[in-house]
Amino acid sequence: MVKSWKKEIIGEKIIIINSKNKSLLGMEGNVIEETKNTITLGNGKKLLKSHITIKINGEIIEGKTLQKKPEDRIKK
Repeated sequence: MVKSWKKEIIGEKIIIINSKNKSLLGMEGNVIEETKNTITLGNGKKLLKSHITIKINGEIIEGKTLQKKPEDRIKK
């Protein structure tokens, strides 16, 4: 599991591999928007980062590690 993700995720295809909301498991889509606390997929689904674990390009990332403004996360 990746401890921190310093790359842009907008435009990336993600797969939800764990979630507090079990109906989201296995959902996949392209990220079209990202805020400090949420990720929005192309299908319009808005996801809370604190509640999900995702897979991007074969890397597993806990959503909690993404809970920063995208611009702050990328430049550190």
